[in-house]
Amino acid sequence: MFEKILIANRGEIALRIQRACREMGIKTVVVHSEADKDAKYVKLADESVCIGPAPSAQSYLSMPAIISAAEVTDAEAIHPGYGFLSENADFAERVEKSGFVFIGPRPESIRIMGDKVAAKQAMIRAGVPCVPGSDGALPDDPKEIIQTARRVGYPVIIKAAGGGGGRGMRVVHTEAALLNAVAMTKAEAGSAFGNPEVYMEKYLENPRHVEIQILADEHKQAVWLGERDCSMQRRHQKVIEEAPAPGIPRKLIEKIGDRCAEACRKIGYRGAGTFEFLYENGEFYFIEMNTRVQVEHPVTEMITGIDIVQEQIRIACGEKLRFRQRDIMLSGHAIECRINAEDPFKFTPSPGRITGWHPPGGPGIRVDSHAYAGYYVPPNYDSMVGKVIAYGATRDQAIRRMQIALSEMVVEGILTNIPLHRELMVDARFIEGGTNIHYLEQKLAHKPDLPKDGAIGAKSEAADPKAEQ
Repeated sequence: MFEKILIANRGEIALRIQRACREMGIKTVVVHSEADKDAKYVKLADESVCIGPAPSAQSYLSMPAIISAAEVTDAEAIHPGYGFLSENADFAERVEKSGFVFIGPRPESIRIMGDKVAAKQAMIRAGVPCVPGSDGALPDDPKEIIQTARRVGYPVIIKAAGGGGGRGMRVVHTEAALLNAVAMTKAEAGSAFGNPEVYMEKYLENPRHVEIQILADEHKQAVWLGERDCSMQRRHQKVIEEAPAPGIPRKLIEKIGDRCAEACRKIGYRGAGTFEFLYENGEFYFIEMNTRVQVEHPVTEMITGIDIVQEQIRIACGEKLRFRQRDIMLSGHAIECRINAEDPFKFTPSPGRITGWHPPGGPGIRVDSHAYAGYYVPPNYDSMVGKVIAYGATRDQAIRRMQIALSEMVVEGILTNIPLHRELMVDARFIEGGTNIHYLEQKLAHKPDLPKDGAIGAKSEAADPKAEQ
Protein backbone atom coordinates (compact mmCIF):
# COMPACT_ATOMS: atom_id res chain seq x y z
CA MET A 1 0.00 0.00 0.00
CA PHE A 2 1.08 3.57 -0.65
CA GLU A 3 2.66 5.47 2.23
CA LYS A 4 2.00 8.96 0.84
CA ILE A 5 -0.53 10.28 -1.70
CA LEU A 6 -0.68 13.74 -3.25
CA ILE A 7 -4.20 15.14 -3.69
CA ALA A 8 -4.35 17.24 -6.86
CA ASN A 9 -7.64 18.98 -6.21
CA ARG A 10 -9.48 21.36 -3.90
CA GLY A 11 -12.76 21.81 -2.05
CA GLU A 12 -14.89 19.06 -0.61
CA ILE A 13 -13.36 16.31 -2.77
CA ALA A 14 -9.85 17.12 -1.50
CA LEU A 15 -11.11 16.69 2.07
CA ARG A 16 -13.03 13.53 1.09
CA ILE A 17 -9.89 11.91 -0.37
CA GLN A 18 -7.84 13.05 2.62
CA ARG A 19 -10.23 11.37 5.04
CA ALA A 20 -10.13 8.13 3.07
CA CYS A 21 -6.31 8.19 3.17
CA ARG A 22 -6.17 8.91 6.90
CA GLU A 23 -8.46 5.97 7.62
CA MET A 24 -6.11 3.74 5.62
CA GLY A 25 -3.03 5.07 7.44
CA ILE A 26 -1.73 6.87 4.35
CA LYS A 27 -0.05 10.28 4.67
CA THR A 28 -1.39 13.07 2.47
CA VAL A 29 0.13 15.96 0.55
CA VAL A 30 -2.27 18.71 -0.46
CA VAL A 31 -1.51 21.16 -3.26
CA HIS A 32 -3.33 24.47 -3.17
CA SER A 33 -3.56 27.85 -4.82
CA GLU A 34 -2.95 31.10 -2.94
CA ALA A 35 -6.74 31.51 -2.71
CA ASP A 36 -7.07 28.20 -0.83
CA LYS A 37 -4.25 28.60 1.68
CA ASP A 38 -6.68 28.69 4.62
CA ALA A 39 -8.76 25.71 3.53
CA LYS A 40 -9.58 23.05 6.13
CA TYR A 41 -7.92 20.21 4.18
CA VAL A 42 -4.72 22.27 3.86
CA LYS A 43 -4.52 22.65 7.63
CA LEU A 44 -5.24 18.92 8.18
CA ALA A 45 -2.73 17.62 5.64
CA ASP A 46 0.58 16.07 6.64
CA GLU A 47 2.20 18.35 4.06
CA SER A 48 0.95 21.14 1.82
CA VAL A 49 2.47 22.88 -1.20
CA CYS A 50 1.32 26.15 -2.74
CA ILE A 51 1.44 25.65 -6.51
CA GLY A 52 0.42 29.06 -7.79
CA PRO A 53 -1.98 32.01 -7.72
CA ALA A 54 -5.78 31.78 -7.68
CA PRO A 55 -6.47 31.29 -11.42
CA SER A 56 -6.79 27.54 -12.00
CA ALA A 57 -4.71 27.70 -15.20
CA GLN A 58 -1.76 28.77 -13.06
CA SER A 59 -2.36 26.32 -10.21
CA TYR A 60 -4.75 23.34 -10.32
CA LEU A 61 -4.36 22.92 -14.08
CA SER A 62 -0.56 23.31 -14.02
CA MET A 63 0.86 19.84 -14.64
CA PRO A 64 4.51 20.79 -14.01
CA ALA A 65 3.62 22.41 -10.67
CA ILE A 66 1.69 19.37 -9.45
CA ILE A 67 4.35 16.87 -10.51
CA SER A 68 7.08 19.03 -8.94
CA ALA A 69 5.10 19.05 -5.68
CA ALA A 70 4.96 15.25 -5.77
CA GLU A 71 8.71 15.10 -6.36
CA VAL A 72 9.72 17.41 -3.51
CA THR A 73 7.40 15.67 -1.02
CA ASP A 74 8.31 12.09 -2.07
CA ALA A 75 4.68 11.18 -2.77
CA GLU A 76 4.13 7.84 -4.45
CA ALA A 77 0.77 8.42 -6.11
CA ILE A 78 -1.48 11.27 -7.23
CA HIS A 79 -5.26 11.31 -6.79
CA PRO A 80 -6.89 13.83 -9.17
CA GLY A 81 -10.40 13.84 -7.64
CA TYR A 82 -12.97 15.11 -10.16
CA GLY A 83 -12.80 18.06 -12.53
CA PHE A 84 -9.52 19.87 -13.23
CA LEU A 85 -7.04 17.26 -14.58
CA SER A 86 -8.92 14.13 -13.53
CA GLU A 87 -9.90 13.20 -17.10
CA ASN A 88 -6.83 14.58 -18.82
CA ALA A 89 -5.03 11.67 -20.49
CA ASP A 90 -1.86 13.74 -21.00
CA PHE A 91 -1.70 14.43 -17.27
CA ALA A 92 -2.20 10.75 -16.40
CA GLU A 93 0.58 9.87 -18.83
CA ARG A 94 2.96 12.49 -17.41
CA VAL A 95 2.27 11.29 -13.88
CA GLU A 96 3.15 7.70 -14.82
CA LYS A 97 6.23 8.71 -16.84
CA SER A 98 7.45 10.80 -13.89
CA GLY A 99 7.51 7.67 -11.73
CA PHE A 100 4.25 8.15 -9.82
CA VAL A 101 1.03 6.16 -9.83
CA PHE A 102 -2.05 7.86 -11.25
CA ILE A 103 -5.06 6.89 -9.15
CA GLY A 104 -7.43 6.43 -12.03
CA PRO A 105 -7.72 4.66 -15.39
CA ARG A 106 -4.90 4.16 -17.86
CA PRO A 107 -4.26 7.13 -20.16
CA GLU A 108 -5.52 5.21 -23.19
CA SER A 109 -8.85 4.52 -21.47
CA ILE A 110 -9.25 8.20 -20.63
CA ARG A 111 -8.52 9.13 -24.25
CA ILE A 112 -11.09 6.72 -25.66
CA MET A 113 -13.82 7.73 -23.24
CA GLY A 114 -12.94 11.42 -23.48
CA ASP A 115 -13.68 11.31 -27.20
CA LYS A 116 -17.44 10.79 -27.29
CA VAL A 117 -17.34 9.35 -30.81
CA ALA A 118 -14.67 6.78 -29.89
CA ALA A 119 -16.48 6.01 -26.63
CA LYS A 120 -19.76 5.34 -28.40
CA GLN A 121 -18.06 3.06 -30.93
CA ALA A 122 -16.35 1.17 -28.09
CA MET A 123 -19.67 0.72 -26.29
CA ILE A 124 -21.41 -0.53 -29.45
CA ARG A 125 -18.66 -3.15 -29.83
CA ALA A 126 -19.10 -4.11 -26.16
CA GLY A 127 -22.86 -4.55 -26.55
CA VAL A 128 -23.92 -1.49 -24.55
CA PRO A 129 -27.07 0.15 -26.06
CA CYS A 130 -26.47 3.63 -27.52
CA VAL A 131 -28.65 6.48 -28.75
CA PRO A 132 -29.29 6.18 -32.52
CA GLY A 133 -27.14 8.65 -34.44
CA SER A 134 -24.21 9.16 -36.77
CA ASP A 135 -21.69 6.33 -37.12
CA GLY A 136 -18.88 8.67 -36.14
CA ALA A 137 -17.89 12.30 -36.44
CA LEU A 138 -20.02 14.26 -38.92
CA PRO A 139 -18.36 14.80 -42.30
CA ASP A 140 -17.85 18.19 -43.96
CA ASP A 141 -20.23 17.36 -46.81
CA PRO A 142 -23.56 19.16 -46.14
CA LYS A 143 -25.52 16.57 -48.15
CA GLU A 144 -24.25 13.72 -45.98
CA ILE A 145 -25.11 15.66 -42.81
CA ILE A 146 -28.66 16.23 -44.05
CA GLN A 147 -29.04 12.57 -45.04
CA THR A 148 -27.84 11.44 -41.60
CA ALA A 149 -30.38 13.68 -39.87
CA ARG A 150 -33.18 12.35 -42.06
CA ARG A 151 -32.16 8.78 -41.22
CA VAL A 152 -32.00 9.48 -37.47
CA GLY A 153 -35.20 11.58 -37.46
CA TYR A 154 -35.84 15.02 -35.96
CA PRO A 155 -35.29 16.40 -33.43
CA VAL A 156 -31.56 15.66 -33.32
CA ILE A 157 -28.81 16.89 -31.02
CA ILE A 158 -25.35 17.92 -32.22
CA LYS A 159 -22.61 17.16 -29.67
CA ALA A 160 -18.91 17.95 -29.41
CA ALA A 161 -16.78 14.81 -29.56
CA GLY A 162 -14.50 16.22 -26.86
CA GLY A 163 -17.24 17.87 -24.82
CA GLY A 164 -18.69 17.21 -21.42
CA GLY A 165 -20.23 18.82 -18.38
CA GLY A 166 -23.25 19.92 -20.41
CA ARG A 167 -21.21 22.05 -22.84
CA GLY A 168 -20.85 21.72 -26.60
CA MET A 169 -24.34 20.57 -27.62
CA ARG A 170 -27.21 22.00 -29.63
CA VAL A 171 -30.72 20.67 -30.30
CA VAL A 172 -32.05 20.95 -33.87
CA HIS A 173 -35.76 20.58 -34.67
CA THR A 174 -35.82 21.35 -38.40
CA GLU A 175 -33.70 20.69 -41.45
CA ALA A 176 -33.51 24.42 -42.15
CA ALA A 177 -31.58 24.97 -38.91
CA LEU A 178 -29.33 21.92 -39.20
CA LEU A 179 -26.23 23.10 -41.07
CA ASN A 180 -25.94 26.35 -39.13
CA ALA A 181 -26.23 24.44 -35.83
CA VAL A 182 -23.48 22.03 -36.91
CA ALA A 183 -21.18 24.92 -37.89
CA MET A 184 -21.78 26.77 -34.62
CA THR A 185 -21.21 23.65 -32.49
CA LYS A 186 -17.99 22.87 -34.39
CA ALA A 187 -16.71 26.38 -33.74
CA GLU A 188 -17.59 26.17 -30.04
CA ALA A 189 -16.04 22.71 -29.73
CA GLY A 190 -12.78 23.80 -31.31
CA SER A 191 -12.55 26.80 -29.01
CA ALA A 192 -13.59 25.11 -25.76
CA PHE A 193 -12.12 21.62 -26.15
CA GLY A 194 -9.44 21.92 -28.84
CA ASN A 195 -11.32 19.38 -30.95
CA PRO A 196 -13.82 20.65 -33.55
CA GLU A 197 -15.31 17.22 -34.29
CA VAL A 198 -19.04 16.85 -33.64
CA TYR A 199 -21.47 13.96 -33.94
CA MET A 200 -25.24 13.58 -34.14
CA GLU A 201 -27.74 11.70 -32.00
CA LYS A 202 -31.49 11.35 -31.84
CA TYR A 203 -32.78 13.89 -29.32
CA LEU A 204 -34.90 12.11 -26.74
CA GLU A 205 -37.80 14.34 -25.68
CA ASN A 206 -38.40 13.36 -22.04
CA PRO A 207 -35.63 11.06 -20.80
CA ARG A 208 -34.33 10.47 -17.32
CA HIS A 209 -30.59 10.57 -16.55
CA VAL A 210 -29.57 7.27 -14.96
CA GLU A 211 -25.99 6.17 -14.37
CA ILE A 212 -24.21 2.97 -13.36
CA GLN A 213 -21.23 3.07 -10.97
CA ILE A 214 -18.50 0.52 -11.70
CA LEU A 215 -15.21 -0.59 -10.17
CA ALA A 216 -12.66 -2.57 -12.17
CA ASP A 217 -9.17 -3.80 -11.33
CA GLU A 218 -6.21 -4.48 -13.60
CA HIS A 219 -6.86 -8.22 -13.29
CA LYS A 220 -9.96 -8.05 -15.54
CA GLN A 221 -12.39 -8.17 -12.63
CA ALA A 222 -15.27 -5.67 -12.68
CA VAL A 223 -18.43 -5.06 -10.65
CA TRP A 224 -21.25 -2.52 -10.76
CA LEU A 225 -22.52 -0.86 -7.61
CA GLY A 226 -26.11 -0.12 -8.45
CA GLU A 227 -27.52 2.92 -10.23
CA ARG A 228 -28.14 6.62 -9.56
CA ASP A 229 -30.88 8.89 -10.84
CA CYS A 230 -29.45 12.34 -11.68
CA SER A 231 -32.42 13.74 -13.60
CA MET A 232 -32.95 16.83 -11.45
CA GLN A 233 -30.78 19.18 -13.54
CA ARG A 234 -30.49 22.78 -14.60
CA ARG A 235 -28.64 23.64 -17.82
CA HIS A 236 -27.26 20.08 -17.91
CA GLN A 237 -25.78 20.49 -14.40
CA LYS A 238 -26.93 18.05 -11.72
CA VAL A 239 -28.66 19.51 -8.67
CA ILE A 240 -30.03 16.45 -6.83
CA GLU A 241 -28.98 12.81 -7.15
CA GLU A 242 -30.42 9.66 -5.61
CA ALA A 243 -29.83 5.93 -5.45
CA PRO A 244 -31.43 3.68 -6.44
CA ALA A 245 -33.43 5.17 -9.32
CA PRO A 246 -37.14 5.09 -8.44
CA GLY A 247 -39.59 3.19 -10.58
CA ILE A 248 -37.23 1.28 -12.89
CA PRO A 249 -37.59 -2.56 -12.85
CA ARG A 250 -34.68 -4.26 -11.09
CA LYS A 251 -34.27 -6.84 -13.84
CA LEU A 252 -33.72 -4.03 -16.35
CA ILE A 253 -31.14 -2.37 -14.07
CA GLU A 254 -29.36 -5.68 -13.53
CA LYS A 255 -29.21 -6.32 -17.26
CA ILE A 256 -27.65 -2.94 -18.05
CA GLY A 257 -25.34 -3.14 -15.01
CA ASP A 258 -23.98 -6.51 -16.11
CA ARG A 259 -23.35 -5.12 -19.60
CA CYS A 260 -21.39 -2.20 -18.14
CA ALA A 261 -19.20 -4.53 -16.07
CA GLU A 262 -18.62 -6.76 -19.10
CA ALA A 263 -17.71 -3.70 -21.19
CA CYS A 264 -15.04 -2.80 -18.61
CA ARG A 265 -13.57 -6.27 -18.86
CA LYS A 266 -13.55 -6.11 -22.67
CA ILE A 267 -11.81 -2.72 -22.88
CA GLY A 268 -9.42 -3.45 -19.99
CA TYR A 269 -10.72 -0.60 -17.86
CA ARG A 270 -9.10 0.05 -14.47
CA GLY A 271 -10.41 2.06 -11.53
CA ALA A 272 -13.74 3.72 -10.74
CA GLY A 273 -15.98 4.89 -13.53
CA THR A 274 -19.55 5.81 -14.35
CA PHE A 275 -21.63 4.84 -17.38
CA GLU A 276 -24.18 7.58 -18.03
CA PHE A 277 -27.44 6.76 -19.79
CA LEU A 278 -30.62 8.40 -20.93
CA TYR A 279 -33.63 6.27 -19.98
CA GLU A 280 -36.91 6.59 -21.86
CA ASN A 281 -39.83 4.23 -22.51
CA GLY A 282 -38.13 1.30 -20.81
CA GLU A 283 -34.90 1.61 -22.82
CA PHE A 284 -31.37 2.64 -21.81
CA TYR A 285 -29.17 4.66 -24.19
CA PHE A 286 -25.47 5.20 -23.43
CA ILE A 287 -24.32 8.83 -23.66
CA GLU A 288 -20.85 8.92 -22.07
CA MET A 289 -18.51 7.40 -19.51
CA ASN A 290 -16.86 9.43 -16.77
CA THR A 291 -13.41 8.05 -15.99
CA ARG A 292 -13.16 9.37 -12.42
CA VAL A 293 -14.96 9.52 -9.11
CA GLN A 294 -18.25 11.42 -9.41
CA VAL A 295 -19.55 14.29 -7.29
CA GLU A 296 -22.53 12.09 -6.43
CA HIS A 297 -20.57 9.00 -5.35
CA PRO A 298 -21.75 9.27 -1.69
CA VAL A 299 -25.30 8.08 -2.48
CA THR A 300 -23.84 4.85 -3.87
CA GLU A 301 -21.58 4.48 -0.83
CA MET A 302 -24.58 4.88 1.47
CA ILE A 303 -26.61 2.06 -0.13
CA THR A 304 -23.69 -0.35 -0.68
CA GLY A 305 -21.42 0.32 2.32
CA ILE A 306 -18.43 0.47 -0.05
CA ASP A 307 -15.93 3.33 0.17
CA ILE A 308 -15.38 4.12 -3.51
CA VAL A 309 -12.35 6.38 -2.91
CA GLN A 310 -10.58 3.73 -0.85
CA GLU A 311 -11.29 1.15 -3.54
CA GLN A 312 -9.77 3.52 -6.12
CA ILE A 313 -6.61 3.59 -4.05
CA ARG A 314 -6.48 -0.19 -3.62
CA ILE A 315 -6.98 -0.76 -7.35
CA ALA A 316 -4.23 1.76 -8.19
CA CYS A 317 -1.94 -0.14 -5.84
CA GLY A 318 -2.47 -3.28 -7.94
CA GLU A 319 -4.79 -5.11 -5.58
CA LYS A 320 -7.61 -7.31 -6.81
CA LEU A 321 -11.19 -6.31 -6.06
CA ARG A 322 -12.15 -7.63 -2.66
CA PHE A 323 -15.67 -8.63 -3.72
CA ARG A 324 -17.57 -10.19 -6.61
CA GLN A 325 -20.89 -9.11 -8.09
CA ARG A 326 -22.83 -11.53 -5.89
CA ASP A 327 -21.35 -9.81 -2.82
CA ILE A 328 -22.80 -6.39 -3.72
CA MET A 329 -25.91 -5.84 -1.62
CA LEU A 330 -28.03 -2.72 -2.03
CA SER A 331 -29.90 -1.54 1.04
CA GLY A 332 -32.16 1.48 1.57
CA HIS A 333 -32.23 4.76 -0.31
CA ALA A 334 -29.97 7.84 -0.40
CA ILE A 335 -30.46 11.38 -1.70
CA GLU A 336 -27.82 14.07 -2.24
CA CYS A 337 -28.34 17.84 -2.49
CA ARG A 338 -25.48 19.93 -3.87
CA ILE A 339 -25.08 23.09 -1.80
CA ASN A 340 -23.84 25.96 -3.96
CA ALA A 341 -22.78 29.50 -3.07
CA GLU A 342 -25.28 31.16 -5.37
CA ASP A 343 -28.60 32.95 -5.47
CA PRO A 344 -31.14 30.14 -5.00
CA PHE A 345 -33.33 31.13 -7.94
CA LYS A 346 -31.28 33.52 -10.12
CA PHE A 347 -28.18 31.29 -9.81
CA THR A 348 -25.69 34.16 -9.80
CA PRO A 349 -22.53 33.18 -7.86
CA SER A 350 -22.24 34.44 -4.28
CA PRO A 351 -18.60 34.27 -3.19
CA GLY A 352 -17.57 35.81 0.12
CA ARG A 353 -17.02 35.17 3.82
CA ILE A 354 -19.18 32.58 5.57
CA THR A 355 -20.00 34.20 8.90
CA GLY A 356 -22.21 31.41 10.21
CA TRP A 357 -22.09 27.69 9.45
CA HIS A 358 -24.35 25.12 11.09
CA PRO A 359 -24.46 21.77 9.25
CA PRO A 360 -27.29 19.34 10.00
CA GLY A 361 -27.00 16.03 11.82
CA GLY A 362 -29.10 13.14 13.04
CA PRO A 363 -29.62 9.54 11.88
CA GLY A 364 -28.70 8.90 8.26
CA ILE A 365 -27.28 12.37 7.57
CA ARG A 366 -23.85 12.90 5.99
CA VAL A 367 -22.34 16.27 5.13
CA ASP A 368 -19.32 16.43 2.80
CA SER A 369 -17.99 19.96 2.94
CA HIS A 370 -14.76 21.90 3.33
CA ALA A 371 -16.60 25.01 4.54
CA TYR A 372 -16.67 26.42 8.09
CA ALA A 373 -17.57 29.63 9.89
CA GLY A 374 -15.00 32.21 8.79
CA TYR A 375 -14.18 30.42 5.53
CA TYR A 376 -13.91 32.68 2.48
CA VAL A 377 -15.52 31.25 -0.66
CA PRO A 378 -13.26 32.39 -3.52
CA PRO A 379 -14.80 33.64 -6.79
CA ASN A 380 -12.32 31.72 -8.93
CA TYR A 381 -13.81 28.23 -8.88
CA ASP A 382 -17.04 26.28 -9.03
CA SER A 383 -19.63 27.48 -6.52
CA MET A 384 -20.26 24.19 -4.73
CA VAL A 385 -19.43 24.45 -1.01
CA GLY A 386 -20.72 21.07 0.09
CA LYS A 387 -23.16 18.20 -0.23
CA VAL A 388 -25.86 16.98 2.13
CA ILE A 389 -26.67 13.28 1.87
CA ALA A 390 -29.67 11.68 3.56
CA TYR A 391 -30.06 7.91 3.93
CA GLY A 392 -33.19 6.01 4.88
CA ALA A 393 -34.51 2.48 4.88
CA THR A 394 -37.00 3.68 2.24
CA ARG A 395 -37.12 6.57 -0.21
CA ASP A 396 -39.87 8.23 1.84
CA GLN A 397 -37.68 8.12 4.95
CA ALA A 398 -34.68 9.52 3.02
CA ILE A 399 -36.84 12.42 1.78
CA ARG A 400 -38.16 13.16 5.28
CA ARG A 401 -34.65 13.12 6.71
CA MET A 402 -33.44 15.45 3.96
CA GLN A 403 -36.34 17.82 4.66
CA ILE A 404 -35.31 17.96 8.32
CA ALA A 405 -31.60 18.34 7.48
CA LEU A 406 -32.25 21.26 5.13
CA SER A 407 -34.48 22.93 7.70
CA GLU A 408 -31.63 22.73 10.23
CA MET A 409 -28.80 23.85 7.96
CA VAL A 410 -27.67 27.46 8.40
CA VAL A 411 -25.18 29.27 6.16
CA GLU A 412 -24.77 32.99 6.81
CA GLY A 413 -22.73 35.67 5.05
CA ILE A 414 -23.34 34.37 1.52
CA LEU A 415 -26.33 33.23 -0.49
CA THR A 416 -26.82 29.50 -1.09
CA ASN A 417 -29.29 27.35 -3.01
CA ILE A 418 -30.64 25.74 0.19
CA PRO A 419 -34.06 27.45 -0.28
CA LEU A 420 -34.35 25.80 -3.71
CA HIS A 421 -33.56 22.38 -2.23
CA ARG A 422 -36.12 22.91 0.53
CA GLU A 423 -38.72 23.66 -2.13
CA LEU A 424 -37.80 20.62 -4.21
CA MET A 425 -38.00 18.27 -1.22
CA VAL A 426 -41.72 19.07 -0.86
CA ASP A 427 -42.41 19.16 -4.61
CA ALA A 428 -45.17 16.67 -5.43
CA ARG A 429 -43.53 15.45 -8.65
CA PHE A 430 -40.18 14.88 -6.98
CA ILE A 431 -41.83 13.01 -4.10
CA GLU A 432 -43.65 10.84 -6.65
CA GLY A 433 -40.27 10.06 -8.30
CA GLY A 434 -39.18 9.59 -11.90
CA THR A 435 -39.01 13.20 -13.13
CA ASN A 436 -37.27 13.73 -16.46
CA ILE A 437 -34.20 15.89 -17.11
CA HIS A 438 -36.30 18.89 -18.18
CA TYR A 439 -38.51 19.03 -15.09
CA LEU A 440 -36.48 21.46 -12.99
CA GLU A 441 -35.92 23.97 -15.79
CA GLN A 442 -39.63 23.86 -16.66
CA LYS A 443 -40.50 24.43 -13.01
CA LEU A 444 -38.10 27.37 -12.74
CA ALA A 445 -39.39 28.88 -15.99
CA HIS A 446 -42.82 29.24 -14.43
CA LYS A 447 -41.55 31.30 -11.52
CA PRO A 448 -42.82 34.86 -12.18
CA ASP A 449 -39.69 36.60 -10.85
CA LEU A 450 -37.24 34.83 -13.17
CA PRO A 451 -36.14 35.62 -16.74
CA LYS A 452 -37.54 33.20 -19.33
CA ASP A 453 -34.51 33.05 -21.62
CA GLY A 454 -32.69 30.45 -19.53
CA ALA A 455 -29.47 32.47 -19.59
CA ILE A 456 -29.62 33.47 -15.94
CA GLY A 457 -26.56 33.63 -13.79
CA ALA A 458 -23.07 33.90 -15.20
CA LYS A 459 -20.83 31.18 -13.80
CA SER A 460 -17.60 32.05 -12.05
CA GLU A 461 -14.30 31.05 -13.63
CA ALA A 462 -14.53 27.44 -14.73
CA ALA A 463 -11.81 25.11 -13.55
CA ASP A 464 -11.94 23.22 -16.84
CA PRO A 465 -14.43 23.12 -19.71
CA LYS A 466 -15.24 19.49 -18.86
CA ALA A 467 -15.03 19.80 -15.09
CA GLU A 468 -17.68 19.30 -12.46
CA GLN A 469 -15.28 20.86 -9.93
